[in-house]
Amino acid sequence: MITKIIVLFLVFMVVLSIFGKFRFPGQEKLANARCPKCLRFKIGKGPCACEKPRS
Repeated sequence: MITKIIVLFLVFMVVLSIFGKFRFPGQEKLANARCPKCLRFKIGKGPCACEKPRS
C-alpha cells in the first residue's frame, strides 16, 4: 500500500515537471510589459515611474 502511494506520488511529480517545461501563451507579452530598470509592470504607453523626473 505504501509503495503504491510512493509510486503514484513520483508519477505525479514527473507529470508536473513535464507540464512545467511548457511555455504558456502570453508569457512573453507579460515579460515585455515590465520596466527593464526596476522590473515593475508598466501601465499604459507612457514611461515607467522610475524614468519620470521627480518634481
